[in-house]
Amino acid sequence: MSVMAERPPSPQSSDDISDFTNTERAIINRLQLGLPLTETPYRDVAEDLGIDEQDLLDHLQAMLADGTLTRFGPMFHAGEMGGGLTLAAMRIPEADFERVTEQVNSFEEVAHNYRREHELNMWFVLATETPGGIAETIERIETLTGYPVYNMPKEQEFHVHLHFEV
Repeated sequence: MSVMAERPPSPQSSDDISDFTNTERAIINRLQLGLPLTETPYRDVAEDLGIDEQDLLDHLQAMLADGTLTRFGPMFHAGEMGGGLTLAAMRIPEADFERVTEQVNSFEEVAHNYRREHELNMWFVLATETPGGIAETIERIETLTGYPVYNMPKEQEFHVHLHFEV
């Protein structure tokens, strides 16, 4: 099973990982590889890490509570389940970026949202229950934010194992 663990950029630096403990670093690195499909996935991961299952669960709960991780859970392919999935981008003036980020992130259809150093400086993934939900959600985001959303649906899918070592 694939899992997603997201860490929001810190106000000081999005690249500063020095605040992680060795155990947190090991947990994040290991869980990017996914959970085993067994009756005891957390126990199995904890054994891989040399810690006990409760210690793993306590660390995950603490990292979620303090904002180190903003989400921990399975990743589902919305398109294969009959839903809609797309990559979207927006061009947001710096003075309005924080407000628009909060507004975009308030939509449950937004899977993740990233700042980019590009003319289109906000990129996010939309996942909806139906393919038509994409256009509806984009319209709602545009209405709320006052900015256009550029819809970039996939033309071809590539499977790349992405792992960010921390």
